[in-house]
Amino acid sequence: MNKRSMHQWCLNVALVLGLFACSSPTVLQYQAEKPVLNLSDYFDGTIDAYGIFTDRSGAVKKRFTVLIKAKWQTVDGVKTGTLDESFEYSDGTKQKRIWRLTEVSPGKYIGTADDVIGQALGESAGNALNWTYTLALPVDDSIYQVQFNDWMYLITPKVMLNKAKMSKFGIELGEVTLSFYKR
Repeated sequence: MNKRSMHQWCLNVALVLGLFACSSPTVLQYQAEKPVLNLSDYFDGTIDAYGIFTDRSGAVKKRFTVLIKAKWQTVDGVKTGTLDESFEYSDGTKQKRIWRLTEVSPGKYIGTADDVIGQALGESAGNALNWTYTLALPVDDSIYQVQFNDWMYLITPKVMLNKAKMSKFGIELGEVTLSFYKR
């Protein structure tokens, strides 16, 4: 192989590897996984959550707990849920978020909350749920709009794990990791 061919081959390999590195999982990859996550079943009642926020380097910046009181109802064939979340951070600060969720078709959801810009879009299959949304995140005296790519995985009927990547302008800022326990 001459030098030009070798250079072209290396560029092609780098391009293919780059494409694979940038690809992300789709919720359909989890379609056969069990137990099957039924959002309105899991998020119904009281759920305790325990989490951390890590920066890009992996350093833990915040620890927190969340008490979630959740309920669903069906009106005129439309399933809607409310998740009332009370956060308590390791520095003593508290925060409240109330999610309003609607199942728009089987396995597809929209969600709103006061600090969510527009709508969160969710899709579930098998034991997994993926949410994407933009959050108005208060930091010191400023509010930043950050994008979340939020994955939830049902492990047992009572335990779910959550990993959410935060980014701005396509640059990863950090991750939120949570474990949920349904009482």
